[in-house]
Amino acid sequence: MTTPLNAAQQLIKSAKSVLFITGAGLSADSGLPTYRGVGGLYEGQRTDEGYSIETALSASMFRRRPDITWKYLWQIGSACYQAKFNAAHAIIADIERHKANSWVLTQNIDGFHHQAGSKNLIEIHGRAERLYCVACNFHSTAEQLLANYQQIITLPPHCPQCGDIIRPDVVLFEEMLPEKALSQLYELLDTMPFDVVVIVGTSAQFPYIQQPVVIAKQLGIPVIEINPVDSELSRLATYHLRSGAAEMLTKLWEVA
Repeated sequence: MTTPLNAAQQLIKSAKSVLFITGAGLSADSGLPTYRGVGGLYEGQRTDEGYSIETALSASMFRRRPDITWKYLWQIGSACYQAKFNAAHAIIADIERHKANSWVLTQNIDGFHHQAGSKNLIEIHGRAERLYCVACNFHSTAEQLLANYQQIITLPPHCPQCGDIIRPDVVLFEEMLPEKALSQLYELLDTMPFDVVVIVGTSAQFPYIQQPVVIAKQLGIPVIEINPVDSELSRLATYHLRSGAAEMLTKLWEVA
């Protein structure tokens, strides 16, 4: 009898192009905490100031109290620096090398897909290592300006060029998604040139994460979900493989 794992292995093996949709669960094997979801840094808790993490990391809070928003951005950035990409990121990058039309749509801001070598990459929520000034054209990296979130400074950090506030190039709650990333995503959705869609480690709460899967289902493109628990998209998955990302992607790609 063909098992869901066997069937998923054959789909990956025969596919010429794969769309990976990834969330925080992909980086769990890197030891990276997330601020929502299973194992979340603030799951069911309030911040030290009594706010939900969504409020602390919101655009309105950044305008009103940038020091509070930066406190938690700093924790996330520091966690990203102290961890590194894992086998799951490396396997996705390797699949992209063998199947050149494959793409990654990620919610993660840790930059691990980039570090692992993925090229066709849409970081829909930005990347914590990239920094810019809110007032002038100054751009930098966390390594250059903040010693990769390891030095002790008064928050928020200020621009060495004009003195205004520096922020990471990430999407805060209440903010619009980056135009370039959205354009890339819409272009892919217009053609949907994929033989299989693989959802990895995301609760899939955002419409722009759900949309590619809904379209795939409508077009008859098989959907593989890798997640130890159910998500918003589990009902649409052709195969739901209940496992951690690194373990299951290793099984899928070793056989292929």
